[in-house]
Amino acid sequence: MQENQSETRTVVPVILSGGSGTRLWPKSRKAYPKQLHKLYGDMTMLQHTMKRVQQFAPPIVVCNNDQRFMVASQIAEIDSRKAEIILEPCARNTAPAIAVAAYRAKQLYANPILVVLAADHLISDLNAFHCALEQAIAAAEQERLVAFGVIPHKPETGYGYIQSENATSASGSKIVQFVEKPDLATAQSYLAAGTYTWNSGMFVFPADLLLAEVASLGGDWLAQCEASLVNAETDLDFIRLAEPEFAQCENISIDYAVMEKTPKAWMVPLDAGWSDLGSWESLWESSVKDENGNAVFGDAFIKNCTGSLIHSEDRFVAAIGLENIAIIESDDALLVVNREATQDVKYVVDWLKQQDRNEFQHHRQVHRPWGSFDTLDAGKRFQVKRIEVKPGASISLQMHHHRAEHWVVVEGTALVQKGEQEQLLGENESIYIPLGEKHRLSNPGKLPLHLIEVRSGGYLGEDDIVRFQDAYGRAE
Repeated sequence: MQENQSETRTVVPVILSGGSGTRLWPKSRKAYPKQLHKLYGDMTMLQHTMKRVQQFAPPIVVCNNDQRFMVASQIAEIDSRKAEIILEPCARNTAPAIAVAAYRAKQLYANPILVVLAADHLISDLNAFHCALEQAIAAAEQERLVAFGVIPHKPETGYGYIQSENATSASGSKIVQFVEKPDLATAQSYLAAGTYTWNSGMFVFPADLLLAEVASLGGDWLAQCEASLVNAETDLDFIRLAEPEFAQCENISIDYAVMEKTPKAWMVPLDAGWSDLGSWESLWESSVKDENGNAVFGDAFIKNCTGSLIHSEDRFVAAIGLENIAIIESDDALLVVNREATQDVKYVVDWLKQQDRNEFQHHRQVHRPWGSFDTLDAGKRFQVKRIEVKPGASISLQMHHHRAEHWVVVEGTALVQKGEQEQLLGENESIYIPLGEKHRLSNPGKLPLHLIEVRSGGYLGEDDIVRFQDAYGRAE
């Protein structure tokens, strides 16, 4: 049992990473949402979130099935301890996700305290965050359900608010009410009143108290929630919740299920440069800027620009004579938008979805548990891909009905199973895999394997695959 705790109670971070966020398109996609990207600094948002609470017990991370390998890989990059990764079979909002995490924490520790964080928030002042977190944990030890209220610095209409008895007391105060996202005039009145804070969506709960309050406030779905964990399957390093039971849970947020109803709700103020990064405008607001108000990420040249955001991923970006413009460059799309209209990016995403465009779902580079592939070129009967295989990893033993493949190693060493034969390939060596041939590609080395794959055939889709053996538990 872990002893990284406050007094005698283990503090367990619970990180919610189940979103499929598209508000930061083209960087964020449905299959690769913003929490898995490096939007600022040298870590992804999920990794930043984990680092903030690394002094406590290993985290419980709740995510969906499609992102499980990316989540596990990013966790392993920064923390050698074993995180608990719980897979939701379907989306049921934050209350069931947090309740499942509470039940799991109770299986692992006696009387734990949960620190519930979203995986996709930015906090720039870590010292201030940790001071507020200490106050929140102390309040939770007094059997309170704690919400972090962000001290507002402008009349924001994009957040819900918390009214409390004393919005500036460092130790916190009793919550009076939660209120929905206001119009501008109402937000201005909240700011003037001085008793309102932004609802951050971050909480600190005693696990036992949280579950007791959910039950007492009409949470009839708790039994199904607990049953989904009791009947869960262990899949590699993942806890796969039982779908029949979890699907019966109410689709409800933790605010509606508990915090708006309980008399034990408590608010601790947070003034730590917090943002939920809900738009490119919010990233610009939260970023370090030059003397002309420009925020620049990646390889870029700017001249005579003011108040602009440049976010370059792959290519060099040159910007001249711009004012209040955001330029977001990704591997397969370019967004140019007035900075004040970045909320309208949702219309682009809606259109891409309606047109069934790949840019809604995926990037050009697609991640797999064994590595990734990047489509370099494509025609009617061919595709050219750049493939990276992680050290010690391998693709499944597989075959294709409609395509042949030619692999050329450009860096590293490849171990190729072709039929019943195995062959080692070094740099500049190649091999041909005929249509219908059973095969597997592995990286036996300690460095990444890079190769070029040329596909040819009448059908080249990723679903033309028959798996015979797979180390990652994917469907055969």
